[in-house]
Amino acid sequence: MNYSQIKKRLAPCGLHCGNCFAFADGDINKTSNKLRKSLGDFDIYAQRFVDLLDEPVFEKYGDFKKLLSYFASVDCKGCRNEKCKLFSNCNVRDCHKTKKVDFCYQCSEFPCDNTGFDEHLYNRSVTINSRIKEIGVEEYYNEIKDVPRY
Repeated sequence: MNYSQIKKRLAPCGLHCGNCFAFADGDINKTSNKLRKSLGDFDIYAQRFVDLLDEPVFEKYGDFKKLLSYFASVDCKGCRNEKCKLFSNCNVRDCHKTKKVDFCYQCSEFPCDNTGFDEHLYNRSVTINSRIKEIGVEEYYNEIKDVPRY
């Protein structure tokens, strides 16, 4: 994957949008849709399996189905295309456009206090951007592309 393709998957803060549950073109969304389709009308059987298998876990199928439907229906286009749907206080998207940089590490003020992130996310973003600066965007993407985001 080349630099411009990677930018579609990595946010300016360095988080991997492609591995986010809200990303419309991400693995979680695609897998959730596939599982939802594969389960079909499992509701009927879930209730039957409570009795047939003496397995009370199937009583929770309704909650599972709601969460699965949520994962399958989210439609975020990524932080470079729209405001982040997860972190409402994020300032990185606007800042990177103003500063005309692709990633935070490319800014002369990196690291800064203008992210709007909580302490955990801020530290994660600084660590990610420092790593990108050290090894490059393509190498970083290859290093993390198959690693779960959460």
